[in-house]
Order: sequence, then C-alpha cells, then structure tokens
Amino acid sequence: MPIKVVKNLVSKSKYGLKCPNPMKAEYITIHNTANDASAANEISYMKNNSNSTSFHFAVDDKQVIQGIPTNRNAWHTGDGTNGPGNRKSIGVEICYSESGGSRYKAAEKLAIKFVAQLLKERGWSADRVRKHQDWNGKYCPHRILSEGRWNQVKAAIEKELKALGGKTSKSKTSAAKEKTTNSSNKKTSYALPSGIFKVKSPMMRGEKVTQIQKALAALYFYPDKGSKNNGIDGVYGPKTADAIRRFQLMHGLSADGIYGSKTKERIEALLR
Repeated sequence: MPIKVVKNLVSKSKYGLKCPNPMKAEYITIHNTANDASAANEISYMKNNSNSTSFHFAVDDKQVIQGIPTNRNAWHTGDGTNGPGNRKSIGVEICYSESGGSRYKAAEKLAIKFVAQLLKERGWSADRVRKHQDWNGKYCPHRILSEGRWNQVKAAIEKELKALGGKTSKSKTSAAKEKTTNSSNKKTSYALPSGIFKVKSPMMRGEKVTQIQKALAALYFYPDKGSKNNGIDGVYGPKTADAIRRFQLMHGLSADGIYGSKTKERIEALLR
C-alpha cells in the first residue's frame, strides 16, 4: 500500500521566499533534522517563519507531511541560488534526528520506504538519491554519517525500490563513479596543532590554523565552495570559529568556537 502523504503546503504568498522557482526535479536529497520535533512541527515551523530555508517533505515515525510542491524548488542544500541541490532536488527531512532512539529509527525506516516510493513514481533508480553533504559539504544527514551508515541506507532504499518493482539497475559508469567517490571519502590522518585557538584581535593566523581548517574540511565542516582553496586561508576568524562551533555541537562538546585539547582529540579520533 502506498505511503499516504499529508499535504500542509506553504501559502502561495510565500512562494517568493520559500520556493520561487519552477522545478523539474532530478534528485532526492536526504537530511537529518537538528532537533527532535515531529513532522507536523517541522513543516509548521518551516511554513510560518520568515527565513528562506525550506524543504519538500518531513518524515517522522508515523507520517509524511509535505510543505513545498515538488514542482517548485526549495532552499535546503546550501549550494547557492542556482546550485543543483537547491534547484533540482526534492528535500526529505528525517525527524527526531538529534537524540536518535526508537522514534528516530522508525522515522528513518519510514523515510527509506517513502524515498523508494518517490523513486518508483518517477521511474528513477537509487542513483538519484543524494545526501545533503554531496551538494555543499555540510555534515548532513549528520546522524547517518556519524554512525557510518550512508551506504547501508542507500542499500535499504534500493531493496525497497526493488520490492516495489522499480528501476534498480546501475550503469557501469555510475557504479565506478560511486566506487571512486567512496574511496576518495576515506579519512586520512592530519597533523593537528596543540594549544588554544580562538577569535581575537589581531587574528591568529598561520600554518597551524591552516591545519585546523583542512581537518575541518575533511570532516565537511569547513566548506566554502567557489572560494579559492575552499576558503582555507590560515586565519582563525569568525568563519573558522563557526565551523568549530558546529563541530562541537554535533559531537557533544562545549560549543564555544574555541579550538582546544578536547576539540583536537575529537577531530583526531574521527580522522584516524
């Protein structure tokens, strides 16, 4: 039986803010939410706030709710006004992602089934599924990535799609590309400096800061695509402090934006 989608669409008066462009989707992008709200609350908040961030579907342990029409773009991947993530992909948020547990597991299971349904409806294979990280480097879907389960989730979607009688075959080119991508994503060791690094005047700068920025970039917390060297400039300014703060939030550290021994140890552990 198809998964029922509850529609609670954004008002057309907000199209200019939330979904200004017609869209012919080519991909599906999976996200983990940054909180433990239900799908109803996620969609309600997205619809009614005054910022542009938007997404098409929220999935919790009980239901799928749609907030943006799939023939309109949504601002959910951070890859710019004309980026393919924002302009050509359907955004699916998996709820209860902050704390995990049984509700999250149920939400992820329903999301996997729902994504397979979207693929079947469009005649797509699982090759069309992307993670937020693929578009702008952000560490999202954070729970799936931190648990090292992205390939497992993709395989589960493929299995569901096959059960629905959908398109599941991969071209040799696609499979080779995925193999190359997975190989290039393997973590390598980084020499990280000791000491305390924070925003101050004059700003801290030099090779040690560059080492920190490169390690953050390897973990997808320091992207600035389109800038020279992805924004790695050897300056410990607000941008680097914000990347550290986001990393700390994600990994249970005091989120003060200051690089110190505990942050260093956690980064090193993830890059081994």
